[in-house]
Amino acid sequence: MARGRSSPMYKSALAGTGSYLPSRVVANGELEPFLETSDDWIRSRTGIGARRIAAEDETTSDMAALASRRALEAAGVDASEIDLCIVGTFTGDTPLPACASHLAPKIGLRPGVPAFDIAAACAGFLFALDVADRFIRTGGAQRVLVVGAELLSRVVDWSDRTTAVLFGDGAGAAVIERVDESDPRSIGPIRLHTDGTHANAIAIPVGGTREPVTARSIAESRNKMQMVGKDVFKASLGHLGNVTKATLAEAGLAASDIDWFVPHQANIRILESVAESLGVSMDRFVLTLEELGNTSSASIPIALDRGIRDGRIKKGDTTFLFALGAGLSFGAGVLRV
Repeated sequence: MARGRSSPMYKSALAGTGSYLPSRVVANGELEPFLETSDDWIRSRTGIGARRIAAEDETTSDMAALASRRALEAAGVDASEIDLCIVGTFTGDTPLPACASHLAPKIGLRPGVPAFDIAAACAGFLFALDVADRFIRTGGAQRVLVVGAELLSRVVDWSDRTTAVLFGDGAGAAVIERVDESDPRSIGPIRLHTDGTHANAIAIPVGGTREPVTARSIAESRNKMQMVGKDVFKASLGHLGNVTKATLAEAGLAASDIDWFVPHQANIRILESVAESLGVSMDRFVLTLEELGNTSSASIPIALDRGIRDGRIKKGDTTFLFALGAGLSFGAGVLRV
């Protein structure tokens, strides 16, 4: 799905960002005693050196709340001024209700403010950002809290080195607000797509209506995340290359016009391939992969927040976001800070 070029009634922009990471750091070496792996093996294939793991008493909405409060503070906005909340996650506190419902009272959203989840996995924040932008452009909201939060350590099979070495926990958030057309900040264009022919390439097979959880499925770890790595890698190269180029073309931009690329942090080889296809240096990528691993929907807002807070991403910069996740859902978008 691609947004058209018709003039919007309103315009949206980034007002502030925030992020949260659990305190526990698990380096690659800690995985060696129970996985057939090594630091060199993980780094050479993924670029990951460590990941954060949530405490036993932490929930996804707890992490989301801490990131959200920091985003609200950065935006100079009180929670009572938010009129829509969207959380990108597939690891919510409970299967029902949405993680956003648990988040809302923790940060003091007004009762009645709509709050819901988007389950596009690693592309979840980008999907949520586009929905927020559309609400603002059509007059449905003035200020939207967009969150990406995942507690992946609870859904990873820690005996499977193909997935256990990849993922970490964390949350990132952004406040999106309506601005005047004269404001140089903007969001978009954003392009979103899903390739359902690869729906099973990244999946938690049981727990839904197709296959309920049973003692046998738990024993076989079918209630944990499974991934066909070679299929995901191949699809990522094709889909991300195409959507990044199409989005830049729609925006009327060349890759050289982008100040910073803020991608989903999945695999360094995938990111290097995208950079090569665009003809840009990896020095222009905001990367957290080596120290945080793949935090799914949280990875883009965490990287965006880090780039803004450490001064790399400055007011007036043009940033480019892109992601691919389960579904396979993928997309890209332009964000003028």
